[in-house]
Amino acid sequence: MSESRALHVLIHGRVQGVSFRAWMQHQAELRGLKGWVRNRQDGSVEAMFSGPADLVQVMLKACHQGPASALVENVETLDGSERDLDLPARFEIRRTA
Repeated sequence: MSESRALHVLIHGRVQGVSFRAWMQHQAELRGLKGWVRNRQDGSVEAMFSGPADLVQVMLKACHQGPASALVENVETLDGSERDLDLPARFEIRRTA
């Protein structure tokens, strides 16, 4: 079984108003990841997700693509520790920060 990994990501570009959060929730649920996603007032999307390291890596790669109508320009990543992230049991969409 793969080692667990947690990531905090900031996604920049045309990522709001294109169903990015719903797409990301669906992608995370397909992979059995827990965490959350939200819009930020600066126009970016922020997410934290955790699960088996190999699936987290696949999710990170997906974040660079996004849904068809998005235009991802940059993805910033910060490694995290699951216990530091206070992640919900399921992947959820949160309010704009």
